[in-house]
Amino acid sequence: MSASASSSTATRSGASQPRDYRLDFFRGLSLFFIFIDHIPANPVSYFTLKSFALNDAAEVFIFISGYTAAMVYGRAVGRDGILLTTARIYRRVWTLYVAHLCMFMIYMAEIAYTARHFNNPLFIEDLGVGDFITRPDETIVKVLLLQYQPTFLDILPLYMALLAIFPLLLLALRRHVLLALVPSMLIYAAAQIWQINMPGNEGEGWYFNPFAWQLLFTIAAAFGYASGQGRDMLPSGRWLVVLAALIAAAGMLIQLSWTSHDLLGMGPQILRRTLWPVDKTSLPLVRIGNVLALAVLVARLVPRNAGFLTRPAGWLVVLCGQHSLEVFALSILLAVLGNIVLTLAGRSLGLHLVITACGMLIMIGLALLMSWFAGGGRLPARPVALAVARTDGAGGAP
Repeated sequence: MSASASSSTATRSGASQPRDYRLDFFRGLSLFFIFIDHIPANPVSYFTLKSFALNDAAEVFIFISGYTAAMVYGRAVGRDGILLTTARIYRRVWTLYVAHLCMFMIYMAEIAYTARHFNNPLFIEDLGVGDFITRPDETIVKVLLLQYQPTFLDILPLYMALLAIFPLLLLALRRHVLLALVPSMLIYAAAQIWQINMPGNEGEGWYFNPFAWQLLFTIAAAFGYASGQGRDMLPSGRWLVVLAALIAAAGMLIQLSWTSHDLLGMGPQILRRTLWPVDKTSLPLVRIGNVLALAVLVARLVPRNAGFLTRPAGWLVVLCGQHSLEVFALSILLAVLGNIVLTLAGRSLGLHLVITACGMLIMIGLALLMSWFAGGGRLPARPVALAVARTDGAGGAP
């Protein structure tokens, strides 16, 4: 399931170019999908990306984060130099680290309070926090070292790790895109062959293996850096759109066969899950290929001045994407609260729908509040339409 976006400081640094609201919209949409997918047995999750593609919102989140970071910080390097830009990147890493620790404390408070006052230890087992309850002295050190990552709290450490090496990636992209892509591919191959991973709790690795996920982040960064320099790396011609559509359609057909089988308990499973490499930890190439195909389709078929971006509902999603760290953190805590309510009150369809709707409305409310603060007590004006003259076309990855 990232997941954060580039910092507000970086966003202001890159304000010389008109903002691409597609990035904000699909980042905000991925936040909603992450929240919905984190509610156990949620029937609404049958309408999220994971039910129609061989990837889910986590890949979309990391792709947009890499793209945006390279676009914004890449321009900042040319203007302010690599030293100041690196300082800004590591300030962002620190912000993410503090946010992660705050999330962990509230997360544990929710679980500990519920387990004690309702005498229900299932939360401790289901959310994987037994080690912290039984050995808090040892576990808190692992929390600080990002080795201990309970359920739902694993995507921010991934993004921190990716940003930690981002200055080197920027330097490589400034010289030649292959200086970034070739080492990234070699690291990815090593992670697949020798199962290299960051150390986690009890000898396990990270759920999101950064040595594997960095390839998707690097590919996105290559496109984002080119976009920030006013270039389009995507080849021209309809053949690319046709190829991307075929890849996306094949992935949708396979995933729908699994989704329908899980939902109805009948029907054939095309390329059964046991035969198809979809492990999320190691991020197999089929998942990378699927999200890249979706990115190409959005880049070529969704114009920067698309009308849905400025309509009321679309604009609320855009605002969520613009405040992704705060909205993401809240979504995780709401997902834990939703798990608690469902366990105590029963897992009825109506309750699932109420929890999902309330959670999304609260996320939107936070985005509006953050936008109000950022606007000095005023909400940002919703553009009536995005003028074509203010954009540079629909080219480039979203």
